Amino acid sequence: MGNIIKILKSKNIASGYLYFYIHLITEIICFYYLSVVTNNSNFVWLIPFIYDGLAFVPQGIFGYINDKYPKFNMGIVGTILLIISYILLFYLKFNLLFTLVILSIGNALLHVSGAENTLRVSGGKLSHSAIFVGGGSFGVALGKVLAMYNISPIILILLALTMIPFILLADTYMEEGKSAEEFDYVKSTFNHFVVIILATFVVIIRGYMGYGIPTSWNKTTIQMVLLFFTMGIGKCLGGILSDAYGIRKIGILSTLLAIPFLSFGDDAMLISLIGVMMFSMTMSITLACIVSVLKNSPGLAFGFTTIGLFLGTAPIFFISIPSKMVNILIILVFSIMCSIILGVLLKKENVHD
Repeated sequence: MGNIIKILKSKNIASGYLYFYIHLITEIICFYYLSVVTNNSNFVWLIPFIYDGLAFVPQGIFGYINDKYPKFNMGIVGTILLIISYILLFYLKFNLLFTLVILSIGNALLHVSGAENTLRVSGGKLSHSAIFVGGGSFGVALGKVLAMYNISPIILILLALTMIPFILLADTYMEEGKSAEEFDYVKSTFNHFVVIILATFVVIIRGYMGYGIPTSWNKTTIQMVLLFFTMGIGKCLGGILSDAYGIRKIGILSTLLAIPFLSFGDDAMLISLIGVMMFSMTMSITLACIVSVLKNSPGLAFGFTTIGLFLGTAPIFFISIPSKMVNILIILVFSIMCSIILGVLLKKENVHD
């Protein structure tokens, strides 16, 4: 516990906390929007699919641009785009698809901004980016809840404005010319391209399984909130525990220990949530793998993980897992595959003091 407390007080960790809030508000705004428009649309599945593609896939491009031009503040631009999308849709009644594109790009820019900041200031630790990423799951749940209660869009616009001082404050932790050179988690024997492919494959599997995890218990608003909050906690813990006890150990154990809880938690909420939390821990670990071979391009590295998420979640819009036994088999096989990949890629000695 002492190690964890020390990590939570470590240098520049405030950057992670600031971007936790920024990511939280970003997803509240986006999922309020998605919940409202899908309730009034005949294309319920198509709108989230377009959103995922436009928000996730371009992050690699935006990340590469931000790597080359780090002084360009993508977070501020992303915030402005979110606000514009709301004004155009809810008050000027513009075309839904047009505003969806603006919203999605705003989301992508804010994600890249958070990744660039938390990776560059972290000194090679995972906690900063893990805390940032974890905020999104909380925002997804809260955005859906606000839409359920028909909260006025003006409240969401005001929330968006609160992100600006947080982004500017987080920027004060950045050092000019600072890269992510301290990230060194992958064995040097591996070709960089192989590392990127394997780590992205783990993200794809995690994205696919994340939507396919059997949760028939998830029937109420409170249960939905608990599910997403647990995902967020797991994402944060993945980075924190990796810094405290070693990335390889946490990567392998969290993946394998999640198997029985995910497989047999379909009708038992507590068992399922334990599995979801463990399963979510690999987010920051796969990111650290890719950053370790793209030290000077952390934005591009983050983009590979979001592309992986899109590729993993895209099939869910078109196919469904036919039976519980098939689901369990998928969880078992792919979890073991992911644990083997992480075990092979990652070095053993990576515990930060």
